[in-house]
Amino acid sequence: MRYSNAIVKRPGKSIVEGITTADLGSPNYELAIIQHNKYIEALKKAGLDVTLLEADEDYPDSVFVEDAAIVTDDFAVITNPGAESRKGEIEAVEIAIKDFYPVTKIHRIESPGTLDGGDVMQVGNSLYIGLSDRTNRDGAQQLSKIAVGYGYKTIDIEIDGLLHLKSGVSYIGDNTVLMTGYFLGEPNLMKYNQIIFGESEAYAANSVRVNDYLIIPAGYPMAREKLEAAGFKLITLDVSEFRKLDGGLSCLSLRF
Repeated sequence: MRYSNAIVKRPGKSIVEGITTADLGSPNYELAIIQHNKYIEALKKAGLDVTLLEADEDYPDSVFVEDAAIVTDDFAVITNPGAESRKGEIEAVEIAIKDFYPVTKIHRIESPGTLDGGDVMQVGNSLYIGLSDRTNRDGAQQLSKIAVGYGYKTIDIEIDGLLHLKSGVSYIGDNTVLMTGYFLGEPNLMKYNQIIFGESEAYAANSVRVNDYLIIPAGYPMAREKLEAAGFKLITLDVSEFRKLDGGLSCLSLRF
């Protein structure tokens, strides 16, 4: 899981109008900017060159750039987000991705297929795809057809009650997944070492391995203790304002 680059997007003032089911109040724009800057600093500390896209006030959720694309060592896929209000977010991301991938290796998910990047978890040359309210079977099948052409395989996991697959499970290298109790017994995940977080610390299941570091959200002491005991080198970040929009650490960047 070695990465060299990341794409991030500055939150706009319109972030207060973003989609949410969290019932945690409205994000504070000024604090979101501070938190986003620290997120960028963490990516740089982990060794990444960071491409920063400017805010787009027309798309309140566009800071969650992960949903707009899938990026691998071999190809990129521009998604078709499941929320109607987010479909225009892909344009700026596609322009940025063209600086890193030849046009022949950039693909698209087309309607009626929908797919959010937060529903795709990569483990080597395997892509786990969450079938959710945002990612439908057609979108998953399109991604599978693209991936197979590069020697990848895909595994579908049906989810209900979570926004995205990676809301409840993250691959962090070393054959290890972080996950909530929601995925206990999921046969497709049984082969991995599982670090399981209880309901009160479920948000920490969305953490990000970036080279030598594991970036985790602040405020989850039991999760931190487990991860320190497992030997991971941690960077802890407060992302409270993004949590208010159902967003986690992985949502804020494309890493490749």
